[in-house]
Formats: sequence, C-alpha cells, structure tokens
Amino acid sequence: MSYAQLFSPGADFTVRVALALVLGGLGATVYAAYVSNASAATTGQGRFVEQPVPFSHAHHVGGLGIDCRYCHEYAWRSSHAGLPSSDTCMHCHKEIWTDAPMLEPVRESWRTGQPLMWRRVYELPEHVFFDHAAHVNGGVGCESCHGRVDRMPLMAQATPLQMQWCLDCHRDPGPNLRPPDAITALGWSRGREPTAQPEALQALYQTPPAGYLTDCSACHR
Repeated sequence: MSYAQLFSPGADFTVRVALALVLGGLGATVYAAYVSNASAATTGQGRFVEQPVPFSHAHHVGGLGIDCRYCHEYAWRSSHAGLPSSDTCMHCHKEIWTDAPMLEPVRESWRTGQPLMWRRVYELPEHVFFDHAAHVNGGVGCESCHGRVDRMPLMAQATPLQMQWCLDCHRDPGPNLRPPDAITALGWSRGREPTAQPEALQALYQTPPAGYLTDCSACHR
C-alpha cells in the first residue's frame, strides 16, 4: 500500500529559508533597537538647547579663562551644580557690553530680581539620583561628564548619560580621577606623576569599592 507524499521535495528547502528569514529578521530587529538606543537621537549626546541668552562657554571659559567654580559654585557643596545668578553675570556686564541687545534679558533679570529661565542641557530620569558634590569632591573632573566646554560656543550634552556609561566608571573609577587642583582643568593629561596615577588617587579620595558604587541604591533612591 502506498501513501501520497505529504510534502513536495522542495518543502524542506522552503521551510529552511523561511526560518532563516524569521531568525534573521529578529536579529536585525534586536540590532536595530540596540543601535537606536545608543544613538545620539535617543541619548541626546551632542544636543544643543536654545537658551534665553546665547551664553558661550568657548568665549568665557576658553577665551577669558573663567573657572567653572565662578559660575557653578554649588557643584562642590550640593547635589546640584546650580546656575549663576544675574548678579554674577552683572559683576562684569555692568562694565562691559552694557548695551548689548543680546544681554537685555540678563539686565532685566538683574533689575527685577526675576531669575532667568535657563533650560537644562543634561536631563536625568526622575528615578536617578546624581550628586555633583560627591563626584567633584571624589576626584571626578568636570570634563569627564561635560566635555571640553571651552570649545563650545553653545552648550551641548557631551556624554550619553546612559546607565552603562555610568556603570563603566563606577566599576573602575580610577581612570576618571584627578588631583584636586585639576578638577576644573580642561584638556588635563595624567602624565607620569606618581601622585596622579589612578591607584594613588583612589587612596587619596578613599574611593568606595566597586561593589558599593555599583549597588542599585547608589543611584536609585
């Protein structure tokens, strides 16, 4: 007794091709999602934010040599770096560029006492806790997160701020540590000075072990 063949001779090939296409499509989808998640469009890296006054770090920091601490004094003693008040701006601009149209919002803020509504460049999710003082006083330089602001005519987000980016440093913080006098330095080079090496700096700052730094509660509270 013979039975009719259930599948044609080419069915096996067809099934193999279909499976390959399905698996290939899934792989391509996963890869595309990974690339998209790491792209600047998602992370905001390189993003410029329009401000009420077009403040140039390239001019003030790179050209005039103003130190980060002059405008962001709270970064050393608070979880928030803070933004300069209009009084800080007017220390200079009462004497120079006194009639510049672009600075009228600063003068108006100074006259009325109403703070300028600067827009945040670095945005973290609400469930993420970041302490500027802990990082700065722990030896992490401003440049590590904010990049070469002395080359930025307009402030842009220099780093991706993704969890993996933070964890890379928390697992091995030594390479991102600097001596206390180099925290605000831009373009700083470690060189061969023994006291500037990662191991020496971790001892100086008494850096917590990686297990503590990578614990969920370190950033999520």
